[in-house]
Amino acid sequence: MLNPTVANRPAPIPQAVAELFQLVQAYFKQETTEPLKALGRVVAYGIAGSLLLGAGVVFFAIGVLRLLQDEAASRFDGNWSVVPYAIVFVILLGTAFAVFTIGTRTKDDA
Repeated sequence: MLNPTVANRPAPIPQAVAELFQLVQAYFKQETTEPLKALGRVVAYGIAGSLLLGAGVVFFAIGVLRLLQDEAASRFDGNWSVVPYAIVFVILLGTAFAVFTIGTRTKDDA
């Protein structure tokens, strides 16, 4: 038969310290390492998406510029050769303003 006073006795100090260390380590992994891994994944996708979006905007701007230069070449001769660049610049500014306006809206504005 077991002695009831022995069964209720706390664990020895080295064992308690080891258990505490394992508990703290598991808590640290759960609360910091795993969320940081998830955050890193989100950041990586965000960077990749922004690079692809930036490249798309550049290709779009070059395409519109070349379209204006080819299709309206007779209208934009001589001193007017800067007009296609100005048109593309205004289009890019308008797009940037629209994206900024949409991106900075709050729930109350929507």
